[in-house]
Amino acid sequence: MRLAWDPTDEAFREELRAFIDAHCPPQARVGKDFLGGDDEIIPDWAREWQATLFDHGWMIPGYPPELGGRNATPVQTLIYLEELARQGIPRSVHFGGYAIVGPSLLEFGNDEQKAMAPAAIRGDTVWCVGMSEPDAGSDLANLQTRAVLDGDSFIVNGQKVWTSYATVAQKCFCYVRTNPNVPKHKGISVLIIDLDTPGVDVRPLRQISGGSEFAEVFFTDVVVPASNLVGELDNGWRITMGSLAHERGGLWVEGVFGCQRAVEGLVALAERRGLAGDPAVRRRLAAAYERVATLKALGYKGFAGFAQGSSAPEHSYMKLATAELRRELFELGMDLQGPFGAVVEPAFTEERARWQQGFFVGLAANIGGGTSEIQRNTVATRVLGLPKG
Repeated sequence: MRLAWDPTDEAFREELRAFIDAHCPPQARVGKDFLGGDDEIIPDWAREWQATLFDHGWMIPGYPPELGGRNATPVQTLIYLEELARQGIPRSVHFGGYAIVGPSLLEFGNDEQKAMAPAAIRGDTVWCVGMSEPDAGSDLANLQTRAVLDGDSFIVNGQKVWTSYATVAQKCFCYVRTNPNVPKHKGISVLIIDLDTPGVDVRPLRQISGGSEFAEVFFTDVVVPASNLVGELDNGWRITMGSLAHERGGLWVEGVFGCQRAVEGLVALAERRGLAGDPAVRRRLAAAYERVATLKALGYKGFAGFAQGSSAPEHSYMKLATAELRRELFELGMDLQGPFGAVVEPAFTEERARWQQGFFVGLAANIGGGTSEIQRNTVATRVLGLPKG
């Protein structure tokens, strides 16, 4: 067993580090822990940083240069994700465009739709992804937004909620029900909907963290050209399963390294507040460190199989585990501040209320991308093979 990167891969890492040192804007180095309270939903520096990554082949390294990559190997892609996560640097604050929409258009779209992918990955076109609904949560199979084919158009009616970046997006990658008479996961399709189409109403939602990157999107008799259908009719479920495949083996990295950074920050916070010798605090910090180390080992174990073409059941658990651990770590950060942990105004707290804001954002992390309950069901039925209740 060899537990080290080979020289070629280490050279790849050094090239990436040099690029980051030369081009990464200081705002990107603040880290995602701090996002959530800024009214500037996609700041200018984030747009410019995403375009710079694309233009230099560092946006999606496994892709060819014309799509913002450099044909990197899976191991190099993992190194790339690891290095960004280690430094707390996001590729973009707009995840859906480059990670969901772009890859989906390339895999399932027609030629005209595939031509939209580079702009989605570079961030030139801002997309939102219409999945969650008020009566379905993030359980896609229960969505109720209807699209009825009428001649050369679909007529769309319904509502989406918790739709990230809808207030600044130009297009929506929208999951709709096109057939109510088949098993619910078989009657779903995906439509590209321009958000300036008559009948579309986007309403921002103010979050507990102070930010407003989420929105409600209402569709009332919205006319969508039939040519905007992505993939086959009633085959939206397959698109969902197919998205993200290009870097699925590394999706756990950001969560685990984010937790690692949080533990390092907690140790520093305990030392500053004179709590590093407190037995109760030490036990909590040690337990957090052990959990992060365990998750990291689990992630690498799964990736080893993934890189060799095997499934990685370990990764099915990672989103659930890292989202819940992250929330607990930021709650500990609030505890370590004593009464100041209840103060949420950045100007009156340590580290711009990092722990308070992170805790609030962590509440959303337990819901976004599939709730913890959905994740538990997935692990139970698809990984452990338990019967459905």
